[in-house]
Amino acid sequence: MLSKKTKYGLKAMAYLARQESSKPVLIGQISEVEMIPKKFLEAILLDLKKLGFVNSKQGKGGGYYLARTAEEISLASLIRVLEGPIALLPCVSKNYYEKCDDCPNEGVCQLNKVMTELRDSTLEILENKSLASLR
Repeated sequence: MLSKKTKYGLKAMAYLARQESSKPVLIGQISEVEMIPKKFLEAILLDLKKLGFVNSKQGKGGGYYLARTAEEISLASLIRVLEGPIALLPCVSKNYYEKCDDCPNEGVCQLNKVMTELRDSTLEILENKSLASLR
């Protein structure tokens, strides 16, 4: 299950993707329309800014806007930075691999095989869907 941080981050990014231009959008506007607590949204957008997904402008006419086009941002990349690994077990993670303490041999582990298949199917979808698909 996605955390609230990830869900809210995806909703905020989708909102920014739906804007007709790259004009900055106030946090308060996103918060109100998407029903996201404003303080929580501020922290999420700051993280996304540090990671290069959004930019911000201060002052009159300021706010947040996408740093790249919605078509260039995969859902997999957003979920990874907001949530962490997409794999359900550390032993099948592509980016955050860790050997399971309780598994003597991954090569014969049936759970590993099923979770690898699940990861691959999930990634196939998330890597081929961009933020534009949430418009």
